[in-house]
Amino acid sequence: MPTTHTSWSSRLDIEMARLLSFLCILCLVPPVIGQDIPYEEFLAQIQACPRECRCPANFPRAVYCDNKGLKSIPNVPLHTWYLYLQNNLIEALSADAFRNATQLRWINLNHNKITSEGVEEGVLGSMSRLAHLYMDDNLLSSVPSSLPASLEHLRLSRNRISKIPAGVFNGLDKLNLLDLQGNKLMDDAVTEVNLKGLSNLVQINLAKNQLTSMPLGLPPTTTQLFLDGNNIEKIPAGYFKGLPKVAFLRLNHNKLGSGGVPKDVFNASSILDLQLSHNELTEVPLIPSGLEHLHLDHNKIKSVSGSNVCPVSIDAVDDSVNESVPRLRYLRLDGNDIKPPIPRDVILCFRLLRSIVI
Repeated sequence: MPTTHTSWSSRLDIEMARLLSFLCILCLVPPVIGQDIPYEEFLAQIQACPRECRCPANFPRAVYCDNKGLKSIPNVPLHTWYLYLQNNLIEALSADAFRNATQLRWINLNHNKITSEGVEEGVLGSMSRLAHLYMDDNLLSSVPSSLPASLEHLRLSRNRISKIPAGVFNGLDKLNLLDLQGNKLMDDAVTEVNLKGLSNLVQINLAKNQLTSMPLGLPPTTTQLFLDGNNIEKIPAGYFKGLPKVAFLRLNHNKLGSGGVPKDVFNASSILDLQLSHNELTEVPLIPSGLEHLHLDHNKIKSVSGSNVCPVSIDAVDDSVNESVPRLRYLRLDGNDIKPPIPRDVILCFRLLRSIVI
């Protein structure tokens, strides 16, 4: 009798465990269905998950194949929106791997070994919903062609890109971020012809390339322009008249001397944050009224005078804070030959200054 009672108790424990497991599954299903994926598609997605990858039930439209030592892309399940393939050994993008991946929104291919020759013709263009394409730290020598019109972010930093094919951006009306830093681009690769089609670009990163002059043909929608770590020696007069929306400009670590920077070149722009650190400037350029942050550290500047850099007459700046008062709040001048204190006329001009590094 005791034996029978023990056996019955064990079976009861097993059944209870099964019931609890079933209840857990029921608890999981509603959130999954709530993520814009029908239950049938959820099951199909989980079942089609490549054995090399992870397809979490609580994030059913994502497929994680990162850090697996993969040399090729596994077949992507039909209902995938987010595909993570970073940190592998992938050398090529084949149409076969993406044949069913018509719903992809996001692909991360950073840190692989993909070459331009390895990108099969049309493989990217067929992804009509793709918005984010990340291919940093690969072996590309050119910007990939036949990009989808749906693309919003394109990151290609730290490749070997020396060429931007003419017309490669045609039709990319939604692209607002282009990252090409750390490549081998020269002046003849960044032209109006090569950049044609970027009608809504907001941010372009061309830092750490081989540019010797300011890039031509940038779209007038550009708001953030990053040119650090090039060999730029001068800025043409009136350059920013064609870029009326530039608010953040970085030109650190170039070869800009005061002779190559017209005194009022920044005065016709909407720049809020201007970085000119680690150049060869001997004078402070005229500071536009709307500028809020100015980095001039590590140049060859020996003095600063309010009468030379103030965008308005110092006599016209009264004690009230109004639209005529220059907006500068942060000024960095360390790493120059300037000796403190800061001249009184500078303080009188820039009444909103909260921090000066010298």
